[in-house]
Amino acid sequence: MKLKDIILLCFTIALLPACNSSKKIQVILPGAMKDSVNNKADTAKTALPKQEIDNAKTSPFLENLLNQFPEYFDSVLKYRKLRNVQIIYTAIDRDENNNPAFTDYFFNIDNSQYFYPASTVKLPTALLALQKLNELQKTGINMGTTFITEDAYSGQIPTYNDPQTADGRPNIESYIKKIFLVSDNDAFNRLYEFLGPEYLNEQLHRKGYDDAQIIHRLEISLSEDENRHTNPVKFLDKNNNTLYSQPLAFDATSYAERNDTLGKAHYKASQFVNAPMNFSKKNRISLEDLHSILRSVMFPGSVPNNKRFDLTDSDYAFVHRYMSQFPGETIYPPYDSINYYDAYGKFLLYGSGKGPLPKNIRIFNKEGDAYGELIDIAYVVDFDKNIEFFLSAAINCNTNEIVNDDTYDYDSTGFPFMKNLGQVIYNYELKRSRSHPPDLSSFKIVYDK
Repeated sequence: MKLKDIILLCFTIALLPACNSSKKIQVILPGAMKDSVNNKADTAKTALPKQEIDNAKTSPFLENLLNQFPEYFDSVLKYRKLRNVQIIYTAIDRDENNNPAFTDYFFNIDNSQYFYPASTVKLPTALLALQKLNELQKTGINMGTTFITEDAYSGQIPTYNDPQTADGRPNIESYIKKIFLVSDNDAFNRLYEFLGPEYLNEQLHRKGYDDAQIIHRLEISLSEDENRHTNPVKFLDKNNNTLYSQPLAFDATSYAERNDTLGKAHYKASQFVNAPMNFSKKNRISLEDLHSILRSVMFPGSVPNNKRFDLTDSDYAFVHRYMSQFPGETIYPPYDSINYYDAYGKFLLYGSGKGPLPKNIRIFNKEGDAYGELIDIAYVVDFDKNIEFFLSAAINCNTNEIVNDDTYDYDSTGFPFMKNLGQVIYNYELKRSRSHPPDLSSFKIVYDK
Protein backbone atom coordinates (compact mmCIF):
# COMPACT_ATOMS: atom_id res chain seq x y z
CA MET A 1 0.00 0.00 0.00
CA LYS A 2 1.29 3.41 -0.91
CA LEU A 3 2.05 6.00 1.73
CA LYS A 4 -0.71 8.37 0.56
CA ASP A 5 -3.25 5.50 0.74
CA ILE A 6 -2.17 4.69 4.29
CA ILE A 7 -2.60 8.36 5.31
CA LEU A 8 -6.06 8.52 3.70
CA LEU A 9 -7.13 5.30 5.45
CA CYS A 10 -6.01 6.60 8.86
CA PHE A 11 -7.82 9.91 8.32
CA THR A 12 -11.06 8.10 7.38
CA ILE A 13 -10.92 5.85 10.44
CA ALA A 14 -10.37 8.89 12.71
CA LEU A 15 -13.51 10.55 11.32
CA LEU A 16 -15.87 7.61 11.79
CA PRO A 17 -16.70 8.07 15.52
CA ALA A 18 -17.50 11.75 15.03
CA CYS A 19 -19.76 11.02 12.08
CA ASN A 20 -21.68 8.27 13.86
CA SER A 21 -21.97 9.85 17.32
CA SER A 22 -25.33 11.15 18.56
CA LYS A 23 -26.68 12.44 21.82
CA LYS A 24 -30.30 12.25 22.95
CA ILE A 25 -32.29 15.23 24.10
CA GLN A 26 -32.78 15.39 27.83
CA VAL A 27 -36.48 14.58 28.14
CA ILE A 28 -39.11 14.92 30.84
CA LEU A 29 -41.34 11.86 30.72
CA PRO A 30 -45.12 12.41 30.82
CA GLY A 31 -46.88 11.80 34.09
CA ALA A 32 -50.44 10.60 34.57
CA MET A 33 -51.69 11.22 31.05
CA LYS A 34 -50.83 8.63 28.41
CA ASP A 35 -49.82 9.49 24.88
CA SER A 36 -52.62 8.96 22.39
CA VAL A 37 -50.44 9.84 19.43
CA ASN A 38 -48.17 7.48 17.52
CA ASN A 39 -45.18 6.25 19.47
CA LYS A 40 -42.35 8.00 17.70
CA ALA A 41 -38.74 8.60 18.61
CA ASP A 42 -38.14 10.46 21.87
CA THR A 43 -35.39 12.51 20.36
CA ALA A 44 -35.38 15.23 17.76
CA LYS A 45 -33.15 14.62 14.75
CA THR A 46 -31.58 17.93 13.96
CA ALA A 47 -28.23 19.17 12.80
CA LEU A 48 -28.10 21.73 15.61
CA PRO A 49 -25.18 21.77 18.08
CA LYS A 50 -25.61 19.04 20.68
CA GLN A 51 -24.68 21.25 23.60
CA GLU A 52 -27.65 23.53 22.84
CA ILE A 53 -30.13 20.65 22.64
CA ASP A 54 -28.89 19.08 25.89
CA ASN A 55 -30.01 22.08 27.96
CA ALA A 56 -33.61 21.97 26.79
CA LYS A 57 -36.53 20.09 28.34
CA THR A 58 -38.57 18.37 25.65
CA SER A 59 -41.37 15.89 26.37
CA PRO A 60 -41.82 13.04 23.87
CA PHE A 61 -45.55 13.73 23.81
CA LEU A 62 -45.19 17.27 22.47
CA GLU A 63 -42.38 16.31 20.10
CA ASN A 64 -44.55 13.57 18.63
CA LEU A 65 -47.66 15.73 18.46
CA LEU A 66 -45.90 18.49 16.53
CA ASN A 67 -44.45 15.89 14.18
CA GLN A 68 -48.00 14.82 13.32
CA PHE A 69 -48.54 18.20 11.62
CA PRO A 70 -45.54 18.94 9.39
CA GLU A 71 -47.63 21.42 7.39
CA TYR A 72 -47.77 23.59 10.52
CA PHE A 73 -44.62 22.81 12.46
CA ASP A 74 -41.95 21.49 10.10
CA SER A 75 -39.90 24.69 10.27
CA VAL A 76 -40.53 24.99 14.02
CA LEU A 77 -39.05 21.55 14.58
CA LYS A 78 -36.15 22.21 12.25
CA TYR A 79 -35.27 25.69 13.52
CA ARG A 80 -36.32 25.43 17.16
CA LYS A 81 -32.99 26.82 18.39
CA LEU A 82 -32.69 29.62 15.84
CA ARG A 83 -36.24 30.81 16.61
CA ASN A 84 -36.00 29.90 20.30
CA VAL A 85 -39.40 28.22 20.11
CA GLN A 86 -40.60 27.30 23.61
CA ILE A 87 -43.89 25.61 24.51
CA ILE A 88 -45.48 24.47 27.77
CA TYR A 89 -48.77 22.57 27.68
CA THR A 90 -50.49 21.60 30.94
CA ALA A 91 -53.25 19.02 30.87
CA ILE A 92 -55.77 19.20 33.71
CA ASP A 93 -57.60 16.19 35.13
CA ARG A 94 -60.27 16.51 37.80
CA ASP A 95 -61.15 13.99 40.49
CA GLU A 96 -64.65 13.15 41.73
CA ASN A 97 -64.59 16.30 43.89
CA ASN A 98 -63.50 18.50 40.97
CA ASN A 99 -60.00 18.94 42.40
CA PRO A 100 -57.51 19.50 39.57
CA ALA A 101 -54.32 17.58 38.88
CA PHE A 102 -51.79 19.03 36.45
CA THR A 103 -49.45 17.32 33.98
CA ASP A 104 -46.85 19.52 32.29
CA TYR A 105 -45.37 18.87 28.85
CA PHE A 106 -42.44 20.83 27.49
CA PHE A 107 -40.94 21.64 24.13
CA ASN A 108 -37.45 23.15 23.94
CA ILE A 109 -37.73 24.80 27.37
CA ASP A 110 -34.36 26.25 28.30
CA ASN A 111 -34.42 29.10 30.81
CA SER A 112 -30.83 30.00 29.97
CA GLN A 113 -31.92 30.99 26.45
CA TYR A 114 -33.02 34.60 26.70
CA PHE A 115 -36.11 35.98 25.01
CA TYR A 116 -37.43 39.49 25.44
CA PRO A 117 -40.68 39.10 27.46
CA ALA A 118 -42.32 42.27 26.08
CA SER A 119 -45.77 42.90 27.61
CA THR A 120 -45.97 39.61 29.49
CA VAL A 121 -44.19 41.40 32.39
CA LYS A 122 -47.45 43.27 32.88
CA LEU A 123 -49.06 40.15 34.38
CA PRO A 124 -46.92 39.91 37.55
CA THR A 125 -46.81 43.73 37.77
CA ALA A 126 -50.62 43.99 37.84
CA LEU A 127 -50.82 41.25 40.47
CA LEU A 128 -48.23 42.94 42.66
CA ALA A 129 -50.06 46.26 42.35
CA LEU A 130 -53.16 44.59 43.83
CA GLN A 131 -51.01 42.96 46.49
CA LYS A 132 -49.46 46.28 47.49
CA LEU A 133 -52.90 47.87 47.73
CA ASN A 134 -53.87 45.12 50.17
CA GLU A 135 -50.76 45.87 52.22
CA LEU A 136 -51.85 49.54 52.36
CA GLN A 137 -55.52 48.91 53.12
CA LYS A 138 -55.25 50.64 56.52
CA THR A 139 -54.71 53.93 54.70
CA GLY A 140 -58.20 53.62 53.23
CA ILE A 141 -57.11 53.29 49.60
CA ASN A 142 -58.26 50.67 47.09
CA MET A 143 -58.03 50.08 43.35
CA GLY A 144 -60.73 52.68 42.66
CA THR A 145 -59.09 55.49 44.68
CA THR A 146 -57.82 58.46 42.68
CA PHE A 147 -54.16 57.79 41.89
CA ILE A 148 -51.99 60.78 40.96
CA THR A 149 -48.52 60.41 39.43
CA GLU A 150 -46.18 63.39 39.69
CA ASP A 151 -42.71 64.11 38.28
CA ALA A 152 -39.51 64.87 40.18
CA TYR A 153 -36.72 63.46 38.04
CA SER A 154 -35.45 63.34 34.48
CA GLY A 155 -37.70 61.42 32.09
CA GLN A 156 -40.70 61.29 34.42
CA ILE A 157 -44.21 62.08 33.15
CA PRO A 158 -47.01 63.22 35.49
CA THR A 159 -50.66 62.15 35.22
CA TYR A 160 -53.54 64.01 36.84
CA ASN A 161 -56.53 62.75 34.86
CA ASP A 162 -57.74 59.85 32.75
CA PRO A 163 -60.46 60.47 30.14
CA GLN A 164 -61.17 56.70 29.98
CA THR A 165 -62.60 56.48 33.50
CA ALA A 166 -66.17 57.36 34.45
CA ASP A 167 -65.15 60.45 36.46
CA GLY A 168 -61.96 61.35 34.58
CA ARG A 169 -59.76 60.49 37.54
CA PRO A 170 -56.90 57.99 37.14
CA ASN A 171 -56.91 54.88 39.32
CA ILE A 172 -55.23 51.48 39.64
CA GLU A 173 -58.41 49.68 38.57
CA SER A 174 -58.46 51.39 35.19
CA TYR A 175 -54.75 50.77 34.62
CA ILE A 176 -55.10 47.05 35.27
CA LYS A 177 -58.12 46.83 32.99
CA LYS A 178 -56.14 48.50 30.21
CA ILE A 179 -53.25 46.10 30.73
CA PHE A 180 -55.38 42.99 30.29
CA LEU A 181 -57.81 44.32 27.67
CA VAL A 182 -55.43 46.02 25.23
CA SER A 183 -51.94 45.70 26.82
CA ASP A 184 -51.60 49.44 27.39
CA ASN A 185 -47.95 50.45 27.94
CA ASP A 186 -48.64 53.70 29.80
CA ALA A 187 -50.84 51.78 32.24
CA PHE A 188 -47.95 49.42 32.95
CA ASN A 189 -45.58 52.35 33.48
CA ARG A 190 -47.91 53.84 36.11
CA LEU A 191 -48.00 50.56 38.03
CA TYR A 192 -44.21 50.25 37.71
CA GLU A 193 -43.92 53.71 39.28
CA PHE A 194 -46.33 52.81 42.08
CA LEU A 195 -44.44 49.63 42.91
CA GLY A 196 -40.86 50.62 42.12
CA PRO A 197 -38.48 48.00 40.69
CA GLU A 198 -37.05 47.16 44.13
CA TYR A 199 -40.42 45.99 45.52
CA LEU A 200 -41.41 44.42 42.24
CA ASN A 201 -38.33 42.22 41.90
CA GLU A 202 -37.92 41.50 45.60
CA GLN A 203 -41.46 40.12 45.72
CA LEU A 204 -40.97 37.98 42.61
CA HIS A 205 -37.74 36.57 44.01
CA ARG A 206 -39.42 35.79 47.33
CA LYS A 207 -42.04 33.80 45.42
CA GLY A 208 -39.35 31.70 43.80
CA TYR A 209 -39.00 33.52 40.48
CA ASP A 210 -35.31 34.15 41.10
CA ASP A 211 -34.24 34.94 37.54
CA ALA A 212 -36.91 37.58 36.95
CA GLN A 213 -35.78 41.15 36.42
CA ILE A 214 -38.43 43.78 35.62
CA ILE A 215 -36.28 46.86 35.58
CA HIS A 216 -37.61 49.37 33.06
CA ARG A 217 -40.69 51.13 31.77
CA LEU A 218 -42.09 50.23 28.34
CA GLU A 219 -42.26 52.19 25.07
CA ILE A 220 -40.30 55.17 26.34
CA SER A 221 -36.52 55.26 26.08
CA LEU A 222 -34.90 56.02 29.44
CA SER A 223 -31.48 55.40 30.95
CA GLU A 224 -30.89 52.76 33.61
CA ASP A 225 -30.62 55.56 36.18
CA GLU A 226 -33.96 57.05 35.09
CA ASN A 227 -35.65 53.65 35.30
CA ARG A 228 -34.25 53.15 38.80
CA HIS A 229 -35.93 56.41 39.84
CA THR A 230 -39.70 56.20 40.20
CA ASN A 231 -42.17 59.04 40.41
CA PRO A 232 -43.70 60.45 43.56
CA VAL A 233 -47.34 59.28 43.72
CA LYS A 234 -50.33 59.94 45.94
CA PHE A 235 -53.87 58.68 46.48
CA LEU A 236 -56.68 61.18 47.03
CA ASP A 237 -60.18 60.86 48.45
CA LYS A 238 -63.20 62.42 46.75
CA ASN A 239 -62.42 65.78 48.37
CA ASN A 240 -58.81 65.65 47.11
CA ASN A 241 -57.43 64.99 50.57
CA THR A 242 -54.28 62.87 50.53
CA LEU A 243 -54.84 59.37 51.90
CA TYR A 244 -51.39 58.03 51.08
CA SER A 245 -48.31 59.49 49.45
CA GLN A 246 -45.06 57.98 48.26
CA PRO A 247 -42.03 60.17 47.53
CA LEU A 248 -39.55 59.97 44.68
CA ALA A 249 -37.77 56.64 45.08
CA PHE A 250 -34.47 55.18 43.91
CA ASP A 251 -33.74 51.48 43.52
CA ALA A 252 -30.14 50.80 44.59
CA THR A 253 -30.41 47.02 44.19
CA SER A 254 -27.42 45.20 42.73
CA TYR A 255 -29.08 42.85 40.26
CA ALA A 256 -27.43 39.65 39.06
CA GLU A 257 -25.09 40.29 36.14
CA ARG A 258 -26.38 39.06 32.79
CA ASN A 259 -25.04 38.57 29.31
CA ASP A 260 -28.25 38.47 27.28
CA THR A 261 -28.11 39.32 23.59
CA LEU A 262 -30.38 38.89 20.57
CA GLY A 263 -29.72 38.84 16.83
CA LYS A 264 -26.56 39.20 14.82
CA ALA A 265 -26.91 42.95 14.22
CA HIS A 266 -29.16 45.80 15.32
CA TYR A 267 -30.10 49.42 14.86
CA LYS A 268 -29.33 51.98 17.55
CA ALA A 269 -30.67 55.50 17.07
CA SER A 270 -31.13 54.79 13.34
CA GLN A 271 -27.52 53.66 13.06
CA PHE A 272 -26.72 50.12 11.91
CA VAL A 273 -24.50 48.22 14.36
CA ASN A 274 -22.98 44.98 13.09
CA ALA A 275 -23.17 43.17 16.44
CA PRO A 276 -25.86 41.49 18.56
CA MET A 277 -28.10 43.80 20.58
CA ASN A 278 -27.37 43.78 24.31
CA PHE A 279 -30.47 43.03 26.41
CA SER A 280 -28.65 42.64 29.73
CA LYS A 281 -30.32 45.76 31.13
CA LYS A 282 -33.76 44.93 29.78
CA ASN A 283 -36.60 42.99 31.37
CA ARG A 284 -36.23 39.26 31.81
CA ILE A 285 -38.59 36.49 32.93
CA SER A 286 -38.76 32.89 31.75
CA LEU A 287 -41.72 31.19 30.08
CA GLU A 288 -41.81 28.66 32.92
CA ASP A 289 -42.13 31.43 35.50
CA LEU A 290 -44.88 33.17 33.54
CA HIS A 291 -46.71 29.85 33.13
CA SER A 292 -46.42 29.22 36.87
CA ILE A 293 -47.64 32.73 37.71
CA LEU A 294 -50.73 32.26 35.54
CA ARG A 295 -51.48 28.94 37.20
CA SER A 296 -51.18 30.62 40.62
CA VAL A 297 -53.80 33.15 39.51
CA MET A 298 -56.28 30.65 38.07
CA PHE A 299 -55.74 27.91 40.68
CA PRO A 300 -54.13 29.56 43.73
CA GLY A 301 -54.79 26.51 45.89
CA SER A 302 -52.66 24.38 43.58
CA VAL A 303 -49.37 26.15 44.31
CA PRO A 304 -47.44 26.50 47.59
CA ASN A 305 -48.32 29.47 49.79
CA ASN A 306 -45.00 31.16 49.15
CA LYS A 307 -45.65 31.25 45.38
CA ARG A 308 -49.07 32.91 45.68
CA PHE A 309 -49.74 36.60 45.42
CA ASP A 310 -51.49 38.16 48.43
CA LEU A 311 -54.83 38.73 46.75
CA THR A 312 -58.42 38.69 47.97
CA ASP A 313 -61.26 36.71 46.40
CA SER A 314 -62.52 39.92 44.80
CA ASP A 315 -59.04 40.57 43.39
CA TYR A 316 -59.01 37.16 41.72
CA ALA A 317 -62.51 37.73 40.33
CA PHE A 318 -61.44 41.12 38.96
CA VAL A 319 -58.33 39.70 37.29
CA HIS A 320 -60.25 36.75 35.81
CA ARG A 321 -62.85 39.08 34.36
CA TYR A 322 -60.51 41.42 32.53
CA MET A 323 -58.06 38.76 31.41
CA SER A 324 -60.88 37.02 29.54
CA GLN A 325 -63.23 39.87 28.60
CA PHE A 326 -63.26 41.13 25.02
CA PRO A 327 -62.41 44.84 24.63
CA GLY A 328 -65.80 45.48 23.00
CA GLU A 329 -67.58 44.02 26.05
CA THR A 330 -66.09 46.72 28.28
CA ILE A 331 -67.84 49.91 29.42
CA TYR A 332 -64.86 51.68 31.02
CA PRO A 333 -62.44 52.01 29.39
CA PRO A 334 -64.54 52.10 26.19
CA TYR A 335 -63.09 50.34 23.13
CA ASP A 336 -64.52 50.13 19.65
CA SER A 337 -64.79 46.61 18.22
CA ILE A 338 -63.16 47.55 14.91
CA ASN A 339 -59.74 48.53 16.21
CA TYR A 340 -60.05 46.35 19.29
CA TYR A 341 -61.66 43.18 17.93
CA ASP A 342 -62.58 40.13 20.02
CA ALA A 343 -59.28 38.31 19.46
CA TYR A 344 -57.16 41.37 20.22
CA GLY A 345 -54.26 39.93 22.21
CA LYS A 346 -55.50 36.33 21.93
CA PHE A 347 -52.67 34.85 19.85
CA LEU A 348 -53.13 31.20 20.76
CA LEU A 349 -56.08 29.65 18.91
CA TYR A 350 -56.81 32.83 16.92
CA GLY A 351 -53.53 34.30 15.70
CA SER A 352 -54.28 37.64 14.05
CA GLY A 353 -57.95 36.86 13.31
CA LYS A 354 -60.29 39.83 13.49
CA GLY A 355 -63.74 38.25 13.28
CA PRO A 356 -66.18 37.77 16.15
CA LEU A 357 -65.34 34.95 18.55
CA PRO A 358 -67.61 32.31 20.09
CA LYS A 359 -68.66 33.21 23.61
CA ASN A 360 -68.39 29.63 24.89
CA ILE A 361 -64.59 29.73 24.62
CA ARG A 362 -62.76 32.06 26.97
CA ILE A 363 -59.02 32.64 27.15
CA PHE A 364 -57.50 34.00 30.36
CA ASN A 365 -54.12 35.21 29.16
CA LYS A 366 -51.38 37.77 28.84
CA GLU A 367 -49.55 38.15 25.56
CA GLY A 368 -46.58 40.19 24.38
CA ASP A 369 -44.75 41.16 21.21
CA ALA A 370 -41.65 43.30 20.67
CA TYR A 371 -38.25 43.07 18.96
CA GLY A 372 -39.57 40.14 16.92
CA GLU A 373 -40.59 38.10 19.99
CA LEU A 374 -44.14 36.77 20.17
CA ILE A 375 -45.36 35.28 23.47
CA ASP A 376 -48.69 34.17 24.90
CA ILE A 377 -49.47 32.61 28.29
CA ALA A 378 -53.01 31.28 28.45
CA TYR A 379 -55.59 29.24 30.33
CA VAL A 380 -58.26 28.12 27.85
CA VAL A 381 -61.78 26.91 28.70
CA ASP A 382 -64.65 25.77 26.51
CA PHE A 383 -67.85 25.71 28.54
CA ASP A 384 -69.82 23.85 25.85
CA LYS A 385 -67.25 21.10 25.28
CA ASN A 386 -66.21 20.97 28.95
CA ILE A 387 -62.48 21.20 28.34
CA GLU A 388 -59.70 23.25 29.94
CA PHE A 389 -55.93 23.48 29.58
CA PHE A 390 -52.94 25.75 30.02
CA LEU A 391 -50.79 26.61 27.01
CA SER A 392 -47.83 28.98 26.86
CA ALA A 393 -45.59 29.62 23.87
CA ALA A 394 -42.83 31.91 22.66
CA ILE A 395 -41.26 32.26 19.22
CA ASN A 396 -38.70 34.62 17.72
CA CYS A 397 -39.99 36.01 14.43
CA ASN A 398 -36.84 37.98 13.58
CA THR A 399 -35.76 35.85 10.61
CA ASN A 400 -33.14 38.31 9.30
CA GLU A 401 -31.62 38.48 12.82
CA ILE A 402 -31.41 42.28 12.67
CA VAL A 403 -32.96 43.62 15.86
CA ASN A 404 -34.82 46.93 15.99
CA ASP A 405 -35.25 47.27 12.22
CA ASP A 406 -39.04 46.80 12.54
CA THR A 407 -38.88 43.99 9.97
CA TYR A 408 -40.36 41.02 11.77
CA ASP A 409 -42.23 37.96 10.52
CA TYR A 410 -45.19 38.14 12.86
CA ASP A 411 -47.78 37.70 10.11
CA SER A 412 -46.00 35.01 8.10
CA THR A 413 -44.49 33.02 10.98
CA GLY A 414 -45.57 34.07 14.47
CA PHE A 415 -49.34 34.42 14.31
CA PRO A 416 -49.87 31.27 12.19
CA PHE A 417 -47.70 29.32 14.63
CA MET A 418 -49.70 30.55 17.64
CA LYS A 419 -53.03 29.88 15.94
CA ASN A 420 -52.08 26.40 14.74
CA LEU A 421 -50.52 25.41 18.05
CA GLY A 422 -53.61 26.49 19.97
CA GLN A 423 -55.94 24.65 17.61
CA VAL A 424 -53.88 21.44 17.64
CA ILE A 425 -53.87 21.34 21.45
CA TYR A 426 -57.57 22.29 21.55
CA ASN A 427 -58.47 19.47 19.13
CA TYR A 428 -56.37 17.03 21.11
CA GLU A 429 -58.23 18.06 24.26
CA LEU A 430 -61.56 17.44 22.51
CA LYS A 431 -60.60 13.80 21.95
CA ARG A 432 -58.82 13.19 25.24
CA SER A 433 -60.70 10.93 27.66
CA ARG A 434 -61.30 12.08 31.23
CA SER A 435 -62.41 10.09 34.24
CA HIS A 436 -64.39 13.07 35.49
CA PRO A 437 -65.66 16.01 33.41
CA PRO A 438 -64.62 19.35 34.92
CA ASP A 439 -67.07 21.68 36.61
CA LEU A 440 -66.03 25.02 35.11
CA SER A 441 -68.82 27.11 36.61
CA SER A 442 -66.39 29.10 38.76
CA PHE A 443 -64.91 30.58 35.57
CA LYS A 444 -68.23 31.59 34.03
CA ILE A 445 -68.34 35.37 34.24
CA VAL A 446 -71.06 37.92 33.57
CA TYR A 447 -69.15 40.52 31.58
CA ASP A 448 -69.73 44.28 31.45
CA LYS A 449 -71.96 43.99 28.37
